[in-house]
Amino acid sequence: MADLEFSVVAEAFEAMERITSRTQLTLLLARLFKRTPVDVIDKVVYMIQGRLAPDWKGLPELGVGEKLLVKAISLAYKVSESRVESLYKSLGDLGLVAERLAREYRSKARRSTGLMAFMEGGETKLTVSRVYDTLLRVAFAQGEGSRDIKLKLIAGLLTDADPREAKYIVRFIEGRLRLGVGDATVLDALALAFGGGAHARPVIERAYNLRADLGHIARIVASLGIDALRGVEPEVGIPIRPMLAERGKDPAEILRKVGGKALVEYKYDGERAQIHKDGDNIIIFSRRLENITRMYPDVVEMARKGIKAGKAIVEGEIVAVDPETGELRPFQELMRRKRKHDIHKAMREVPVHVYLFDALLRDSEDLTSKILPERRKALEDMIVESEEWRMAESIVTGDPEELWSFFLKAIEDGAEGVMVKAIHRESVYTAGVRGWLWVKLKRDYKSEMIDTVDLVVVGAFYGRGKRGGKLSSLLMAAYDPERDMFPTVCKVATGFTDEELDRMNDMLKPYIIPRRHPRVDSKMEPDVWVEPALVAEILGAELTLSPMHTCCLGAVRPGVGISIRFPRFIRWRDDKRPEDATTTHELLEMYRRQLRRIEEAAPTEA
Repeated sequence: MADLEFSVVAEAFEAMERITSRTQLTLLLARLFKRTPVDVIDKVVYMIQGRLAPDWKGLPELGVGEKLLVKAISLAYKVSESRVESLYKSLGDLGLVAERLAREYRSKARRSTGLMAFMEGGETKLTVSRVYDTLLRVAFAQGEGSRDIKLKLIAGLLTDADPREAKYIVRFIEGRLRLGVGDATVLDALALAFGGGAHARPVIERAYNLRADLGHIARIVASLGIDALRGVEPEVGIPIRPMLAERGKDPAEILRKVGGKALVEYKYDGERAQIHKDGDNIIIFSRRLENITRMYPDVVEMARKGIKAGKAIVEGEIVAVDPETGELRPFQELMRRKRKHDIHKAMREVPVHVYLFDALLRDSEDLTSKILPERRKALEDMIVESEEWRMAESIVTGDPEELWSFFLKAIEDGAEGVMVKAIHRESVYTAGVRGWLWVKLKRDYKSEMIDTVDLVVVGAFYGRGKRGGKLSSLLMAAYDPERDMFPTVCKVATGFTDEELDRMNDMLKPYIIPRRHPRVDSKMEPDVWVEPALVAEILGAELTLSPMHTCCLGAVRPGVGISIRFPRFIRWRDDKRPEDATTTHELLEMYRRQLRRIEEAAPTEA
């Protein structure tokens, strides 16, 4: 099997840290991919993503804490743990500690007559496969004696690593790689390296959307070429990236944007689930493509009985219901299932219903290329309904008044609004894409800003007075999908409970970085920069223009962006990835609607 020296990857990682231009990052990655043998390109892609495999594969975490990592560095470089800890305090980065100690260790070894020949003539070179496979063994080391196994495996890697390699091995183990590279940049680089340029990007992205495993997609295109990806279809057991929705507030405008007539469904306040069936084997993936099957053994049984097809992929919403009344309960109730070790007790305390709304695969038939009415018919044909397992409540309408009445009924029944879905001849399932094929109409709030938004933490500020020394204000950003960037929207300091404020430092600590993340667009300079990873739901008084924020910069007036006045924290959105946050386009549309409401409410002059 062809392999690649890990030093090549480490050198690329170091270069990425210094680059702030996404174009330059893409070029660097493309060069790295061209240099990488097909046999290990998937491993290189996973490492760039800071993981050993896609989350949905459910691999164990590395399970290496700070103390064990300190011990491993101490063991590898034959220094005391107190020396490692002292350097860590001064440098603030265990990767830099490992780099310095590796350099000292090698320098001493070279000066030693007994080790001269080894260091100069027989030095062990790390390869991508050895680093990856060793880290995989670390992750799978479980149970009694696993701590010692992990310690020896990591120390062995570090002993053979050169200083730069040691830095990135340690940072990878810590989960602090932070190369500033998102999936979109990797897709661009793969198109450049193996597709001949940007024109190949849609083909690669579609394949990735249908099989959410970027390493697997990279291996296909590197070994078989771009045409091999054109035939990629959904596969049971590999999640499909979910289709996303725009948002709207005016029923007539929404219907116009989706083509006049639409399928309108309840938008349930639950956990979106992609349910895969292969015979009696059932796998459930979350909106973030995490394997959540363990949380829902009752849904597994529902799917076994309720899907007639031998193989299928269907989508639905898992909703908590009151065990006494059967009424719908809010999303937060489902979190009790995540926290419960006794899942069968949790099932009794938090029963659920499943409301199905789409079908993506039926036996060997790829339904994603079918229009919504055909997918809906396929879903109805293969579903055996029951009280707990049934189709989402829906109507077909082109009448704004009927849509509004149905929306009000959805609210009354405990849903959070409705989804308005196009049914015209272009209404195919656009995996991973947000567009005007699906539009959500959600409940109004008692505020000028009539809907919450989901924003990403990109920085934080220390408080004053009783909040002194605590990170208590957050710099929040939207997502710009066209640039794959996170431009800032507001600084939020209210809405947090005392408990949330007390946890803030510890919560943000794993994501704090020394400088602005390459994907963050900000004029503001927070006290600490934060890797864009955490998503929060925010509500404000109104949307306003601001010279301090970069969201939709120049879209309304030159030199100013869109911000939120009096923003307030509502809740953390652990179910959303940063790329699922409210987009700049959505905020611009919300701002324009707000302006129209103000103009309509203004008195006319005599």
